[in-house]
Parts: sequence; C-alpha cells; structure tokens
Amino acid sequence: MNNPVLNVNSVSKDFGGIRALDEVNLVVGDKEIVALIGPNGAGKTTFFNCITGIYTPTSGDVSIDPKAEGKTVRINGRKPNIVTELGMARTFQNIRLFHSMTALENVMIGTHCRTKSSIWGAISRNKATRQEEQAVIQRAYELLKLVDLEEYVNELASNIPYGKQRRLEIARALATDPFLLLLDEPAAGMNPQETLELEQLITDIRQQFNISIMLIEHDMKMVMSMSDRIYVLDYGRMIADGTPQEIAENPAVIKAYLGEDDDD
Repeated sequence: MNNPVLNVNSVSKDFGGIRALDEVNLVVGDKEIVALIGPNGAGKTTFFNCITGIYTPTSGDVSIDPKAEGKTVRINGRKPNIVTELGMARTFQNIRLFHSMTALENVMIGTHCRTKSSIWGAISRNKATRQEEQAVIQRAYELLKLVDLEEYVNELASNIPYGKQRRLEIARALATDPFLLLLDEPAAGMNPQETLELEQLITDIRQQFNISIMLIEHDMKMVMSMSDRIYVLDYGRMIADGTPQEIAENPAVIKAYLGEDDDD
C-alpha cells in the first residue's frame, strides 16, 4: 500500500442504544482503489457519513493527509462543506442532483469550493470574475465530456437517464478537485453494459486525476476486478480486509454473505 491519504482509527457510531459502527479501522493509500463491502445494513453508508462530516463519530479518529506526505489533519466534527474543501468528495446511494438545473449547472456548482470571486465581483461583473466564470464553464464541460455526458450539457438533470445521472453526480464530485473520491453504490440500478463502462470510467479517473477512490458496491464482479484492496463490514464491525483474492477465500466473509458455517 502507498502512503495513506485517509486513516480511520477505532471509529464507533451510536444511535441511542444501537451501535452502528464498532471500533472500525480503515486506511486508504495514495492513488488506491479501495472497496468497502458488506451485507445490507452492515453500516457502510453510516461509515461514509462519519468520515464526510454528516455524522460525528461517537468515538475514534478520522485523519486525512491529502498529499500523502505524513502531514495529517484530524477532521472529526468538521462540517461537510469543510470536508469537501479539504479534498474529500462523494456521491450518494440515492442520487442527489439539482433536478431543475442543467447538467452543466450541476457540475459548475461542484467548483464553488474552489472559486475566489467575491460578492462584489459577482455584482460588478469585473474582469477577474468574468474570467473565472468562463474557466468554471469550461471545466464543467470538460468533466461532462469525461463522463460521456456532453450531449446532455443543457438538459435538465431530471430528464437525463438514471444511469447517466450517476455519472453526472461523479462529474460534480470531481469538480471539487478531490484527492479522495468516495462513491456510494455507483453501479446501483445499472445494467451489465453500463456497469462495465462505469468500471472503466472509475479506472480512468484514478489514472487521469492521480487520486484515490473508495467505493461501496454490491456488484462483486466489479469490486473484485478493479479494487486494490477490500474491507468487509458486518453488523458494524470490520471482519476482514485484504486483496480481492484474500477476501474471496476468507471464511468469515463467506459466512457473512452466504450464512454458511465457516467450520470445516
């Protein structure tokens, strides 16, 4: 594993008397593709919510090192917008787009955390503001082209096919210029061909942007073929981690997914 950009140490999350995450440890290395898998209700999305500021962990630490230089920043309790500004971007299990806005406008919104124009600049429409606006439009269009959505540039998000809406959400996340891209079930609802194309897109994103990627996904064929390492959650506990081959042969993982007895 390369130098870590994300280090999660003994993170737990309680909701009343229910422990959704229990002493979870996880590391994502620089430019790695890491998958987080587990049965429904295992706590995967809760984990994403804890590391992106939607939830504050009950205990434990979440630290990031955007440049993998050994200079960590603890982000527990930071608000989601601050986490995004620090370089962690995500998509959601249930697509969250601005449906009354165009594809281009959705991606432009993602650049907001990197723009510098002031309110006065927006009112006066000075040269610097106009130049930045043109740069934002150009960047958004390039990202739409990357995810093969340039034909929908002026289409309302609500009119774009479901599978392509997921690609649009990825483009918006990339517009924030992240060092770590978090994808929550990106292949959900896609047909086999769309899933294959998505797998290639994710691999291309890692290579082109030189970033780390972490995904939650139920499509095991996709997970096994593209992941460098895999973590497995079950009832809020991390029960295994390793290479795809190690995970495929792990008795505890087989038991969690299939309900089989792991004793010989």
